[in-house]
Amino acid sequence: MTPILGILLATSFVASLVALGILVWAVANKLIFVGKNEAETIFMKGELGQPDDSASFGGENEAQTHRFDVLRAGIDRSGRGPVLLLVTVGITWLLIGSVFGVMASLKLHWPDWLADVAQVTFGRARTLHLNIVAYGWLSVTGIGVALWLLPRIFHTPLRRPNMVYFGAALWTLGVLGGTIAVANGWSDGIEWLEFPWQIDILLAVGGFFLAWPAIETAANRKSRHIYVSGWYFLAGMVWFPFLFLVSNIPGLHIGAQQATVNWWFAHNVLGLWLTPMGVGAAYYIIPKIIGKPVYSYNVSLLGFWSLALFYSQVGIHHLMGGPVPTWAVTLSVVHSIMMFVPVIAVAINQHVTVAQNLWAFKQSMALRFVWIGALMYTLSSFQGSLEAIRSVNSVTHFTHYTVGHAHLGAYGFVSMVMFGTLYYMMPHILGRRWPFPALIKTHFWLVTAGFTIYVLALSIAGVVQGMGLMDPGSSFGEITRKMVPYLEARSIGGTMMTLGHFIFAAHFALLLLRKGSAVNATPTLAQADAS
Repeated sequence: MTPILGILLATSFVASLVALGILVWAVANKLIFVGKNEAETIFMKGELGQPDDSASFGGENEAQTHRFDVLRAGIDRSGRGPVLLLVTVGITWLLIGSVFGVMASLKLHWPDWLADVAQVTFGRARTLHLNIVAYGWLSVTGIGVALWLLPRIFHTPLRRPNMVYFGAALWTLGVLGGTIAVANGWSDGIEWLEFPWQIDILLAVGGFFLAWPAIETAANRKSRHIYVSGWYFLAGMVWFPFLFLVSNIPGLHIGAQQATVNWWFAHNVLGLWLTPMGVGAAYYIIPKIIGKPVYSYNVSLLGFWSLALFYSQVGIHHLMGGPVPTWAVTLSVVHSIMMFVPVIAVAINQHVTVAQNLWAFKQSMALRFVWIGALMYTLSSFQGSLEAIRSVNSVTHFTHYTVGHAHLGAYGFVSMVMFGTLYYMMPHILGRRWPFPALIKTHFWLVTAGFTIYVLALSIAGVVQGMGLMDPGSSFGEITRKMVPYLEARSIGGTMMTLGHFIFAAHFALLLLRKGSAVNATPTLAQADAS
């Protein structure tokens, strides 16, 4: 890498520190208003103190739960169709991606299973699982959630909903085309960027048509203040296209530079794309279900801007020991440690808010999903910062530990938040309850237990594997044989999670087919001004 690039990276870090200091100073001197009134902008008059989760709070709370949907109906109606389409497509990709994930896991201890079928060899099955889950389930569902929440935050209907249909079609074609291409051996061969760049053009154009309505809605907002969730959603929709386009330009990056850009993208697609979707949704859903604003709204702004300022350089620590300058890796390590700032800020807000209202956690299944996801964000982020330290990295790198860490963030955090958000928002969109609440509990315990087995197995396996690889007296074959019980546990956990996904999808289909009991269905769809 050139000295100019080094100067730019070092300058970006200094600028991050200076900008964060200016932000803290501005908030302390009340140049930026982030107080109680701003935290309550997601509530309507009289809504504070009222729990809101029709899947969990029924009976005497039923009328209160949906009382305010009448006021929001004019806002929700414009985005109802596009959001339903995106959520349906996202859940479909979740099922497909889960099947490929289980197949890849089984092949690690059943290497001869389906060995003659080229389309499902381990290299392709694992790649398909990663890309389908990242760009199919998480991205599509995250965009659907954002397009439902942003109009509510901005007190105005979704602009240009027809563009969302077109964008969703292009994005879906891109994921489908990429899936077929990888299954048949056509791949760019770069982790998280395996879809051929020719097909990635569909994702880029589709993403433009999906983001434009959100940005135009923000530009025409009627709310004075942009609630913190809006910052996360809009920033993600701006950051991701830049990351995706720069990383996919053919022939621009080669050799060690390509590896550097690869991990710059791979880490940022989680931290600057999926994380904003998950944190933004949690910041809205947690206080809405409880009926109280977040613990400290001042801290929420610090969390967002410190994420924006520090996250962009953390991925290079994956190249520790590789043919890249030591200063670049060191800069990445420093950025990784600085990530404690946004993570602690989010933890203070979300965890304290729930801890002070544990009655809601006990009653609301949607809140259980979202808060468990928020806890996994804290855990995975702390874990990631520690993994960037050289002494830890030397043991965990290139082991199963890294796989467990990746799933802790992408699944334990983002997927769990998405599950809880969908359980909350679907009754508001359709005007009726989930038909079988017992299936929500079944889904929760299957994915929670399965994921616990999965992460613990891979975390222990990674440490054992890493220590063995550092021991000159251990043979690679011996280390590999020791991994088999842990890999079998991984498959058991993954299968439980996949079963939970199919139960969730079946329950969602029953809800769409109008098998559930209505909850003020008629007034929920009434026209009203929510501003």
